[in-house]
Amino acid sequence: MRNDSDENRPGAERERPWSREPLLPVEARRAAAWCLVVLLLATVVALGVWLCVELSAAVTPVLLALLGSGLLGPLYRRLVAMRLNRSLAAGLTCAVLVVVVGGAGYIVVSALVETGDQIIASLRSAAKSLTEHFGTAGTSLDDLASRSKQLITKFGGSAASGLLAGVSVVGQFIAASILALLLTFFFLRDSDKAVRALNDWAPGRSGPQLERMARRGFQGIEGFMRGTTFIALIDALCITIGLLVLRVPGAVGLGALVFVGAYIPYLGAFISGAVAVLVALADRGFVIALWALGVVLAVQVLEGHVLQPMIQSRTVQMHPATVLLAITAGASVAGILGMLLSVPLVAAFSGVLHELRRHYTAGPDSDDSGPAAAPASS
Repeated sequence: MRNDSDENRPGAERERPWSREPLLPVEARRAAAWCLVVLLLATVVALGVWLCVELSAAVTPVLLALLGSGLLGPLYRRLVAMRLNRSLAAGLTCAVLVVVVGGAGYIVVSALVETGDQIIASLRSAAKSLTEHFGTAGTSLDDLASRSKQLITKFGGSAASGLLAGVSVVGQFIAASILALLLTFFFLRDSDKAVRALNDWAPGRSGPQLERMARRGFQGIEGFMRGTTFIALIDALCITIGLLVLRVPGAVGLGALVFVGAYIPYLGAFISGAVAVLVALADRGFVIALWALGVVLAVQVLEGHVLQPMIQSRTVQMHPATVLLAITAGASVAGILGMLLSVPLVAAFSGVLHELRRHYTAGPDSDDSGPAAAPASS
């Protein structure tokens, strides 16, 4: 037990108080905290992507069903407003979906089959002329053909397994399409039950906010699907008419290719337009190719400066860089299917983030019901 005399003794060391100053400045601690948050978010996103890839057989039909529900959701709501039974309205909507998708697929496939030989021959002629013009050694079509024959001869034993793999892919596609159609029916019919379940299972008083976020995300998908379909139809019609006027072979098939490519923003339009110009160059010459390029550019200007602001400005507002990054990420994860699904998913995520920002800007205790609270699929 120490007393005061111990402190007054010669040579006694005084106890120094503990320093309360932090080891790192405030800016460094904030940066470290933000890095930790970013790492956690990246881990969650990577885990989610990995699970989606591993469970793609179940995830893909769900995403396709969401796209189908977003495309024909207004028709279902109008049928329900006409006092039709929900099951009957959902069944009629799914029948319309089958007719629309099946009819569009039949038109596109038939047009590509009828004019596919002309398009391929024109592309081969264009590639041959470009090869002769630039004089690139070893890249002629004859060399490519001979090398292809060698590869076919070398790997001919794997043809049977490749055929079986192709049959398996077709079977998976049919099964996924049927499952997506059934899920579309249930998504449309039971949307009100899903909203009630979301409010019942939501923790605390977060039910209304989660409902607004879900509706806002679905509105993003709905706006993207309807707007993109309408824009794709206008682009395909304009380019087809222009190519028919210029007497470019395979104009209908090229228009069908433009319609399909429009669902991949920017990249699809660029590829389909480049194919149309190359076909015009091979069959009609340099002048007609320039006219075809003018038609494609005019349609793209019409889309970018008139159609996009008028149709999608109120539903989907994404920067072109965000769209391109989404397409690249989707292609790296799931190929062509990922490119088709990435942009509507990003549109839904953007809508959810917008609703979160609006909620926290207004205050967490506010119970506002803005435009996002409008019914999306009920």
